[in-house]
Amino acid sequence: MAVIEARGLCLDFPYYHIGARSLKKRLMGKSRLHTDPSNRIVVTALRNLDFRIGTGDRVALVGPNGAGKTTLLRTLAGVYEPVAGSLTVTGQIGALIDVAAGMDNESTGRENVRLRGLYRGLTDAECDRLAEEVAEFAGLGDFFDVPIRTYSAGMGVRLSFAMATAMQPQVLLMDEWFLAGDAAFMAKAEERLARLVGGADIMVVATHDFAVVRRWCNRAIRLEGGMILADGPVEEVLGGLEATA
Repeated sequence: MAVIEARGLCLDFPYYHIGARSLKKRLMGKSRLHTDPSNRIVVTALRNLDFRIGTGDRVALVGPNGAGKTTLLRTLAGVYEPVAGSLTVTGQIGALIDVAAGMDNESTGRENVRLRGLYRGLTDAECDRLAEEVAEFAGLGDFFDVPIRTYSAGMGVRLSFAMATAMQPQVLLMDEWFLAGDAAFMAKAEERLARLVGGADIMVVATHDFAVVRRWCNRAIRLEGGMILADGPVEEVLGGLEATA
């Protein structure tokens, strides 16, 4: 059974671009900046988050830019390690967060797919089948066998989307980059995404698009300043956001 549970979850990032002492003093008094035990200036990205997401939940992370939505997604995916509190994620994770995540720019599209398959424990034969399936869906033609550093942004999205959605995860984490792409590709991608969302035990998506939230989700978590301001049914949380817009 898939479960995500956070208790007092906190995440800080070191801030390396503050030099003047007067600027430090001014900012420290009215922002998310503070000093850590090593006396470094850090910015609080996530602050004392408490939530539990269980099987069947389809959760939208909503809020303004800089609220902490993508940071929380990356923390759930294991990219960032909390500095305080606890986080438990049970279930195989599939992440559509960063187009370039886990990619080797000097390797071809095919080689990247095979590496991903081997990492997931697939056999050589299964990796070959996976590569052919990804190649067909991504529609990259001969570019599938050239280094991905030569790809355009759109080609990178198509390859990443095809790779990320080729294997069904229990916990699906998505940022809104998956909406990028040309119209023809997105029409095909939407059907595939619907199957992926339907097959996942848990889905968490960070987005500004309320239509996506209303279509895919049964719950919303509103973040602002790295804190949770609301957590509940979609219409209840979105209603509060729309009232303040």
